[in-house]
Amino acid sequence: MPGILELTSGYPRRAFAAGQTVIEQGVTSPAILVLIEGEVEVVRDGVRLARSSEPGAVFGEISALLGGIYTASVRTLTPSVFAVIEDSESFLAQSTEASLHVARLLARRINALNKYLVDVKRQYEGHDHLGMVDEVLDTLMNRPQGG
Repeated sequence: MPGILELTSGYPRRAFAAGQTVIEQGVTSPAILVLIEGEVEVVRDGVRLARSSEPGAVFGEISALLGGIYTASVRTLTPSVFAVIEDSESFLAQSTEASLHVARLLARRINALNKYLVDVKRQYEGHDHLGMVDEVLDTLMNRPQGG
């Protein structure tokens, strides 16, 4: 099975200097970007969520799948090159391997988030404000599609 770098080898490349915004939170776009080289940070609402320098890291997949806006910004920390897939829906529909790659990526993130939430719940067990975390989680898990 080909990797994401092989699957995106025929797509246009775009280079960014260090410190440039590659994806801006709140902007609507169907594009997915795949990191070829460089290092980036992912920031949401001014809070750094992650750093990545792994070739093949995918950005913009959530907005592509949900048909909405970018949920976080991606900024380069070093000069970086991306494969740019403008029509992400067609790309994912035509490539089972690419769809599986994105599904695994999202599953890893959900798994990490679940582990984090369990840790938070254990740390704050018995505190009154923990009920709010349960309400938020219940809302997220039972949110109607498109809402």
